[in-house]
Amino acid sequence: MLTFFKKIFIWWNQETIGTKIKTLFFGKLVGSDVLGNKYYESKNGKRWVIYKGEIDASKIPVEWYSWIHFTSNKIEKNHELKKYDWQKPHKPNMTGTDDAYYPNKNKDVTKKKYKAWKN
Repeated sequence: MLTFFKKIFIWWNQETIGTKIKTLFFGKLVGSDVLGNKYYESKNGKRWVIYKGEIDASKIPVEWYSWIHFTSNKIEKNHELKKYDWQKPHKPNMTGTDDAYYPNKNKDVTKKKYKAWKN
């Protein structure tokens, strides 16, 4: 019962009932990416994505970024992008997690650079 209410009211949990109905009746599946996200388009040209797992806009890989933002690109035709050996795989935004980038990760940044004159 709780998951039913989550589907109705909590849009950040997954797609809502309204999005599910719109996707069923008006959406045409264009494709999916390696992360499992599915991309849809309606007859009047609207485009949307149904995320797999947690909803985060940074989970859209570069192959689909141009398509979802209506940017003309050679990738838009077949959604295949040649990957080179030196390219790292796509990662979502890691800000706020343990995997986030910290420039002074090895240095002790919590150490004060001054002494307080009052205790």
